[in-house]
Amino acid sequence: MQLRLAAVLAASVFTTVGGPAATGVTAVTAVPGVREQGRQADFTAAAAEFGVPVSVLLGVSYLESRWDANGGRPSTAGGYGPMHLVDAVPAGQADGGEGFAPGDARGDDARPMPRRAIRHAAAYRKSAVPESEETLAPAGRLAGLAPRTLRADPRANIRAGAALLASYQRRPSPDPADWYEAVARYSGTRDPLAARAFADEVFAVMGEGMSRRTDDGFDVRLEAVPGLRRPPPAKSGADDDWDGDGEGGWDGDGYDDDDDAFFFPDMETEGDDDSESAAESDWDVPAPEEMPLTAANPQAECPNTLRCEWMPAAYKRYGKKKDHDYGNHDRVEGRRQVDYIVIHDTEGTFQGIPSMVRNPRYVSWHYTIRSRDGHVAQHVPTKDIAWHAGNWDVNARSIGIEHEGYLAKGAWYTEAMYRSSARLVRYLAGRYGIPLDRAHILGHDNVPGATAEAVSGMHEDPGPYWDWAHYFELMRHPIKGDGSGSSVIIRPSYDANQAYFTGCASTKPGRRCPAHGAASVWLRSAPSPTAPLVTDLGKHPGPKPSTYSVYDHSARASTGQRFAVAGREGDWTAIWYLGQRAWFYNPASAPTAVPAKGPLVTPLAAGTRVYGRAYPERSAYQGAAVQPLTPLKYRIGPEQSYSLGGTVTGSYYAANAFNPARHVRVTGSVRYHQIQLGHRIMFVQAKDVRVIR
Repeated sequence: MQLRLAAVLAASVFTTVGGPAATGVTAVTAVPGVREQGRQADFTAAAAEFGVPVSVLLGVSYLESRWDANGGRPSTAGGYGPMHLVDAVPAGQADGGEGFAPGDARGDDARPMPRRAIRHAAAYRKSAVPESEETLAPAGRLAGLAPRTLRADPRANIRAGAALLASYQRRPSPDPADWYEAVARYSGTRDPLAARAFADEVFAVMGEGMSRRTDDGFDVRLEAVPGLRRPPPAKSGADDDWDGDGEGGWDGDGYDDDDDAFFFPDMETEGDDDSESAAESDWDVPAPEEMPLTAANPQAECPNTLRCEWMPAAYKRYGKKKDHDYGNHDRVEGRRQVDYIVIHDTEGTFQGIPSMVRNPRYVSWHYTIRSRDGHVAQHVPTKDIAWHAGNWDVNARSIGIEHEGYLAKGAWYTEAMYRSSARLVRYLAGRYGIPLDRAHILGHDNVPGATAEAVSGMHEDPGPYWDWAHYFELMRHPIKGDGSGSSVIIRPSYDANQAYFTGCASTKPGRRCPAHGAASVWLRSAPSPTAPLVTDLGKHPGPKPSTYSVYDHSARASTGQRFAVAGREGDWTAIWYLGQRAWFYNPASAPTAVPAKGPLVTPLAAGTRVYGRAYPERSAYQGAAVQPLTPLKYRIGPEQSYSLGGTVTGSYYAANAFNPARHVRVTGSVRYHQIQLGHRIMFVQAKDVRVIR
């Protein structure tokens, strides 16, 4: 049904203004007499045509795409355009590209996963069929527009999205608060809890107000809607069957409907000084084993602002060796030390997640976040060890979060997923005392290979298209420098930094990937755009040259990573990287890095060894098999410096039995410093280096 009400939407006044757009939450106000331009005018026109409050239309679109068109390419969920209209068979999502390296997700030399299991896991991950909850074709029919037009034309996409949203609304209304159930249905999920969480987040965006410059070159502004509150859940009955399943609307969701704690979750708490260490924040955080659980899913560890699902991973014996053949994670008695949160992408759809995590022969991770609506499912308790990072030392000290999507099939992630993930990470970081910085919030592509042989098979996700700067802004810990110091933090403008990559699924081998914002900068052997890329002896032994493949991190530095300055020449800056000077373009007019302070380490001797894991010395092993201290191929010298991310005592968790009571914790006396050696973190022994503070 098309609702064509040219109503005066007094509760929703929006304008386009000149000047830089805000990057996050902002108090915005209308500017009288300024004519709307670009996409702002498109939203206003579509809202008026179909009788949708423009605040609602802008709020829904922001949570999906942040109002961008993304060049007509699909999101990781197969959604197109500013309104994220989902195609049944997303174009460009077919298998292809240069490949996603398989590897041993457990990463424990004492019990390596069989090669057959690794190959099976890699194939299984990519085998899920995309979900068929399409909205692109239905929206096109409502607006009288062809699907190909909706993919390519942002104005048509906004118009069709408004028509679809209006078709979900029971009664015409200019009041944004009356559109809650229509917004929930727009999420595309038939799970009422997930749909309601999506609507909550849209209403939070409308309550905050937003402003940013979109990819059409104009600013779009959503004025905050004061006093906007979530309506109470509908009662069961035929009239409340918003999703057409015959079971009513929101009845029986298990939530306290008077609890508005999650309604505007990004509001600052009293006394929040936004300090650099989550452990020093003013949050009232209990110990991890005392973490509050959500009302809807009492086993899921999530903040009350997220409606998380408990989807448990398999913990089951199989095979002939019942004590050693089990999966797909390790249970831990008592409390474990958690130092990292590792960000992954699934390289497959959410549809395949339940069967994967319930397979004891597969691998595991702690959480999965769905792209379309930001829905969170937890699989492994955070006190237990999941097999996700490919390095047992990191696995034993980390929490792994998968995000529905692809490194190079479609180049953008939804705002709904970013916001849910940021909220979850901030929550977990607060409870485990994990600093919110890029030395502790890692991509899978930042995890080191445990041994020299493992380096080339380490994964590359989430890749250069993950917007780290925006992600940390959502966590209220923006990535920024301090104007001085002997190191720099990589910080290009994501939207403007459309770096050259090859190997995307939508292009032929060797062809350039579609232009898109990126979080990485290229590193060269000399201060010149024609100089060769720096080499990576671990990734490309020989040495073979680094490549421009989107799957090859060998010559890249990523947003938020801190490096010691090794030189400057004109518009170029050099950093110490994998034992060599690496140059990147960093003009003062458009800097790709910011000056920063922070501790550095410098080797005491030439040829100082570097490690991929912080294991204890041989004499520390009592009751567990000795694990060798195997250095990687990299060597660093006293003329070099590297940023210090933290210091740990060597440890090893021997999970060699199904019964966790038989596990052995080994702690030594050797101290390790974590450094940013290249794109990945690595470790040096404290006795081999000098710390410069």
